[in-house]
Amino acid sequence: MSELAGYAVAEANSRGREFPEDPHPYRSAFERDRDRVIHSSAFRRLEGKTQVFTPGLDDFYRTRLTHTIEVAQIGRTLAKALRLNEDLTEAICLAHDLGHPPFGHTGEKVLNQLLLDFGGFEHNRQTLRIVTLLEHPYPAFMGLNLMYETRLGLAKHRSPYDLPQDGGLAESRPSLEGQVADLADRIAYNCHDLEDGRRARLVTGEQARLIPLVAEAEQAIGIEAIDDYTIRRTRTSKAIINALVSDCIEISRLAIDRAGIRALDDVYAYGQPLIGLSEESDGKLRQLERFLLDNFYLHPTLIQTADQVRQWVSQLFDRIVSKPDLMPTYFQRFIPQHGLQRAVADYIAGMTDRFCLKMLQG
Repeated sequence: MSELAGYAVAEANSRGREFPEDPHPYRSAFERDRDRVIHSSAFRRLEGKTQVFTPGLDDFYRTRLTHTIEVAQIGRTLAKALRLNEDLTEAICLAHDLGHPPFGHTGEKVLNQLLLDFGGFEHNRQTLRIVTLLEHPYPAFMGLNLMYETRLGLAKHRSPYDLPQDGGLAESRPSLEGQVADLADRIAYNCHDLEDGRRARLVTGEQARLIPLVAEAEQAIGIEAIDDYTIRRTRTSKAIINALVSDCIEISRLAIDRAGIRALDDVYAYGQPLIGLSEESDGKLRQLERFLLDNFYLHPTLIQTADQVRQWVSQLFDRIVSKPDLMPTYFQRFIPQHGLQRAVADYIAGMTDRFCLKMLQG
């Protein structure tokens, strides 16, 4: 890791862990956070959770896990270029979607509807619940006991599909590392969802070419000289990532300098995002987002699947509420303090798509 900037998070300016722990002999505190996330059961189960297509039924497309890994790769690239804490950035990126239930955003909407009278359901809030309560690999405390700045990045995660949570944390925005994770997430899902939509033939090259980011990327890679359709769509998405990441590095350096940011406290006091895109690039990315919503996420094929998901999740929720002993004893123990419906939501939210369907058939 290169020398950190003064405004980066380091162990010296960190607020540490809720439960103090002795330092590790050869791993930093934020490396340990990253490793705790990777070794968690919630992280492993991302392999079987929907990104857009259902794992096990559509094996050629991204899962929630592969999306997460791509976010982490982009996040580390940005953090390194901006002299931020790469390990903290990676930890936030790897954990940012732990709270996603099976079947993607449709599953989340169904759980939220089912829990309207019990506090609702939101996957950012569930992520915090997982890392502070539901994961329990240590005898001395519940949760993973992550560093304050890691939890802050998760609580304040923001995107068009993510709502920041209070999480009992004072800052309105995360560190620059958390802001990098936000943008890395946005870049990753737009670019790989475009690629997967084209692979599935739900989005055509002719449609996509009307979007400036796509047209510019195709020009940059010299698409006319590439005969293979698979290579065309893959290289196009990678070229978009490269353009957006390059733009972010340049614009964010300028923003940090102009704001006079010198220390971590300056970042928190500033109150506005410092990691971002130029106005032109942000506008183009918004065009891509609108295009994907209209032509991919709301495609009749995916809408039909969403209708099935609503039925599956609702049916399973009602079945377990009426018979809580279908849950493992571990989740039943949360009922007295957190309520039956919340415990059932915790259990279902942790399921993979396949396990959810298996429970329905059982």
